[in-house]
Amino acid sequence: MQAFRFRPRLLRDLRSYRRSDLSADLLAGLVVGIVALPLAIAFAIAASPGGDVQHTIGPGVGILTAIVAGIVISALGGSRVQIGGPTGAFIVIIYGVVEHFGLSGLLVATMMAGLFLVLLGVFRLGSVIKFIPYPIVVGFTSGIALTIFTTQVKDFLGLHIEGAVPAGFVDKWVCYVRHLTTVSWDALAVALSTVGIIVGTQRISKRLPGSLVAIVVTTAVVALTNGQGWTQIPTIGDRFGAITASLPPVTAWQLDWHGLFTAPDGSFTFSTLSRLLPTALVIAVLGAIESLLSATVADGVTGDRHDSNQELVGQGIANLVAPLFGGIPATGAIARTMTNINNGARTCVAGLVHAAVLLVIFLVAMPLAAYIPMACLAGVLVVVSYNMSQWRTFAALLHHPKSDVTVLLITFVLTVVFDLTVAIEVGLVMACLLFMRRMAETTHLSVLTGELDPNDDPELDLELHEESLTIPEGVEVYEINGPFFFGIANSFEQMTAEMQDHPAIRVIRMRKVPFIDSTGVHNLETLCRMSRRDGTRIILSGVRPEVREVLSRTGFPELIGEGNICSHISIALRRAEQTAQEKMSAVTAGLPLPPGFKMPF
Repeated sequence: MQAFRFRPRLLRDLRSYRRSDLSADLLAGLVVGIVALPLAIAFAIAASPGGDVQHTIGPGVGILTAIVAGIVISALGGSRVQIGGPTGAFIVIIYGVVEHFGLSGLLVATMMAGLFLVLLGVFRLGSVIKFIPYPIVVGFTSGIALTIFTTQVKDFLGLHIEGAVPAGFVDKWVCYVRHLTTVSWDALAVALSTVGIIVGTQRISKRLPGSLVAIVVTTAVVALTNGQGWTQIPTIGDRFGAITASLPPVTAWQLDWHGLFTAPDGSFTFSTLSRLLPTALVIAVLGAIESLLSATVADGVTGDRHDSNQELVGQGIANLVAPLFGGIPATGAIARTMTNINNGARTCVAGLVHAAVLLVIFLVAMPLAAYIPMACLAGVLVVVSYNMSQWRTFAALLHHPKSDVTVLLITFVLTVVFDLTVAIEVGLVMACLLFMRRMAETTHLSVLTGELDPNDDPELDLELHEESLTIPEGVEVYEINGPFFFGIANSFEQMTAEMQDHPAIRVIRMRKVPFIDSTGVHNLETLCRMSRRDGTRIILSGVRPEVREVLSRTGFPELIGEGNICSHISIALRRAEQTAQEKMSAVTAGLPLPPGFKMPF
């Protein structure tokens, strides 16, 4: 395998950078920075369980994540126009981690995920991530969208609920139904207005940041009405207090590292880290999928080609660095990346400009975020969840094969009812099992009788122009058509068990076996030993080079004999006839034949 080479796309872009590129990147970065502002705030707030300082993610954390991760991803990633930052896909995961482990647990899990992403890139596994079945991706994406929508119902309707909202999906909706009489029509009007402004702005111009327009308009109106005492719509400031516009210190050294490795009795333990490990893996897998999907979509629009492994390394370093400043998980964002492209971005410099714009806004205007209505943010996230739901794709997949539909629905339900970790784990296991079943169904084991056409193999037999071959008496020919792996072990064992006769020679035709695994080799070895016990020789025919290489590494030729592995069926049949004659000659040497005895060939 070729070794990984650290080659950020930015270095390549800067070698041929022109003044015209700078002006285009400045404009694109400015627009996408403005677009990213409300999303970063909304994602951070939506992922915050609240309750105390250790379980509260402030709105500034989302912007800091977009700044730090945006710089690192653009500087060290493998895509030309990728924009990185917090995304809606992480909301559910972050919420659960902070709820159970606090902010320290989230930072540690994010750094672990960053390390996993770096390792995926270094070991060149970027292409492997793309092999995750599409129904799983759609299932957990749609499930996350529904979960995000569910978390925003309280603020969208302005419900007055004492205490914390239940964590479970079903419990949440039961709670909402019980408190429907407490709907705030003012908050609902703000939320609906937000949705209407975003949709209307998008129809007017794709380049206008609809979410920012909605936030500016609704915040101004609510600030006026709340100030006059006409309404009492909750704002970010009401929930999180005053928001400062200062860069936080590096928080990694303030974590309770001792507590991560210490049990309640004071003994050394990896218990906390082991409990965070599955979540970190899910963050890494989800981040890898979303970033590579975003980069692939961008390539389709720009005609460029990203480096998957370098992109994963850049994403990993971003998730290692962002937690040092109190940041949350980040990845490539499809919507912001497309906004970047649509506004004329040409290089990675646009991503750096986007981060710089967010930094300026953070330092200058961040205290104004306290006036943003919670109902407005709920409206923004409702639109995000709708766009994320892929409901048209979901509906289309329901008409696909039953196995895909099963994986889709189970992944979706598990994401909604339980959590994303369980959904991905179960979904991948089911997809693998169904794939193995399909592969096993494509492999056929058959017995060939009568005559064989040696010219029916377009790869090996085309130039032979031989006449049909007759299978001699005393020779049985079996053909394996398809992959010879553990998925067909039972079928092969059943076939061998049904071999009642004991011919002099068995020819196993393997011309259509593209690969063989350890189980397949074991099955062949078992067949050889069983046949040897019964006095039958085994000859292999049409073994492909890659299959023969596997057999050679396992020592199989020593068991069967090098001469009994033939390249073509005609050679195998001649070898079978010769072997049968030799065997019969050895048996009958110096002995009179019984009356009526016939040679088996």
